[in-house]
Amino acid sequence: MVIPATHLGWLAGYIPDIPTPFDSKGAFDRDTFRKLCARQIEAGAPAVVVCETAGEASTLSPDEQSCLIRAAAEVARGRARIIAGAGSNSTQQAIELTRRADAAGADAVLSVVPYYNKPMQAGIEAHFLEIADATELPIILHDIPSRTNRELTDTTLIRLAKSGQFIGLRDSSGDAARVSRLRPLLPAAFRLMSGDDATALAFIANGGDGCISLVSNVAPGLCRTIYACCRHENWQSARALHHRLVPLALALSQESPAALKSALSALGLMRPTMRLPLVELESTAGREVAQAVAAVGERDLAA
Repeated sequence: MVIPATHLGWLAGYIPDIPTPFDSKGAFDRDTFRKLCARQIEAGAPAVVVCETAGEASTLSPDEQSCLIRAAAEVARGRARIIAGAGSNSTQQAIELTRRADAAGADAVLSVVPYYNKPMQAGIEAHFLEIADATELPIILHDIPSRTNRELTDTTLIRLAKSGQFIGLRDSSGDAARVSRLRPLLPAAFRLMSGDDATALAFIANGGDGCISLVSNVAPGLCRTIYACCRHENWQSARALHHRLVPLALALSQESPAALKSALSALGLMRPTMRLPLVELESTAGREVAQAVAAVGERDLAA
């Protein structure tokens, strides 16, 4: 069932994009995944994202994706929302993934602009409308031009947002000024979430609602504090804390999600194992990520 707009307070703040842990043989590590989800929920995350960019969704089978969503829902037990990545460059496949996410216990889906086949804006709009017609789940749109080679234009977004089923945008363009353009043109309840940690503070300061984040996987408590400062308009403290996270954010963005897994491995939280065609960071890059993690400080890495 579509979540009423008045109940969207959970789609705000720093929401982690959870990586998918694999064991030494490359199989899905369910126990470690449950621990990663629990760490974030216990730190106060209002929601977690699974099976998306950080989760290496393109290498997961549909059954594995359902297993991930179900495991996250079991851990959350209603304490946090489960946002499932369910995007594809095939509209029919995106519909199937969305339906499977619903059956597995997702509260909403994150649906990315179709990649590789370079659709026109009319095709992008039709793609999302077909998905909406096939489900009652709320849909968060994901605009990440660096990976899709096509943007979700402001005009297309504004048309889609007229439907209450599209409840928000994950804007991974890095354009912090975009939120200022969009906010007056969108429904008041429509949520604008940054997808870029390095520019997230500017995005929030310009009227954004939060960030679907890689960094919050590493330092959930510090991210929660930054958002609290923003809500209380304590911008000086928010800037100071954000500046401490920027080197880590830049380090994680270089080879994502391998760098994220390397950072969490440095904290002893998971293996850095990747699935081909992605591979683990080479040793020099891994040391640089570990140094960026250490520079944040042990106290601020705690949940």
